[in-house]
Amino acid sequence: MIQRELDTGIALAFQRERWYKIICQNKDFMTTQRTAPVYLDLLRIRFPVGAVTSIAHRISGVLLFLSLPFFIYLLDISLQGPEGYAEAIAILGNHWLRFGSALIAWSLFHHLLSGIRFLLIDIETGVSLKQARASAWLVNLTGLVLALAYLGWIL
Repeated sequence: MIQRELDTGIALAFQRERWYKIICQNKDFMTTQRTAPVYLDLLRIRFPVGAVTSIAHRISGVLLFLSLPFFIYLLDISLQGPEGYAEAIAILGNHWLRFGSALIAWSLFHHLLSGIRFLLIDIETGVSLKQARASAWLVNLTGLVLALAYLGWIL
């Protein structure tokens, strides 16, 4: 048994030495220039729908986080009395802010729906490729439809 362990240790040492020699024989291994793409056009890359959903989930989370101070400010001034409430309504009456709130509504809907989708995937529901693609499309389209419905409601 000791001989086998000794043989195994020698064999491992020999393999390490062999790999070291193979790597070191190529002296310009670290200095050779590799042909890497110089320009990567991200708009031409076609991501799978699951990747788009995952990236949009992260973006929607960031948008929700960044919008929190503004909505806390609106809540604060609206709770100061009737004048503060009227001021908050006046701020929300701006057309550009309405479109911005539709973006935040999309963020909320998409983040909620894709979060539920990811939780279901975590418990191994809808893991097959066909189901995962279908649920990703469902999340993307439902979030967009709900955001458009919100935009139609506030205009």
